[in-house]
Amino acid sequence: MPPLINEVAYALWFILPAYIANAFPVIFGGGLTIDRGKKLRDGKPIFGSHKTVRGFVAGLIAGTLTSLVQAALLQSDMLSDFVLPFQFTILTGSMIALGALVGDLVHSFIKRRISLAEGSPLPVADQLDFVVGAIFFSVLVSAPPPLLTVVLILIITPPIHLLTNYLAYLLGAKKTPW
Repeated sequence: MPPLINEVAYALWFILPAYIANAFPVIFGGGLTIDRGKKLRDGKPIFGSHKTVRGFVAGLIAGTLTSLVQAALLQSDMLSDFVLPFQFTILTGSMIALGALVGDLVHSFIKRRISLAEGSPLPVADQLDFVVGAIFFSVLVSAPPPLLTVVLILIITPPIHLLTNYLAYLLGAKKTPW
């Protein structure tokens, strides 16, 4: 593969548990909210009704299972030529998934504080909140990925995120296309 294609593949490999963890709450969310409907002194919800325990747990499990499959593939003969420029373990992938979910929660918390209604767009932040959380949590357990990997993740994620959200909207899994 040409070098840029390799670098994009590395970036996608690294961030895949976050992509999966971020998508699963849309599919499997609902039920008890994480903030249990409580509000802060400002009278606004902590996170809002779209952040549920079931969605968070589903995202964490799906992201962790993704990293388990990735780790198994790296150990197999199928990907013997695929040498990553960073350390990737099940723990790293699990932390990437957890970081994605926490990053999304922080984003929701901020949106509630600035009086944006649930489901309202906040361009750029909507596309990158989970990625920033994923990268931050990954460095808690392993060396950071190369700068090129991070830059590529930041470049490729917004269009991927917008496209998948639009598809989820078309399929009726989301009420808004963003």
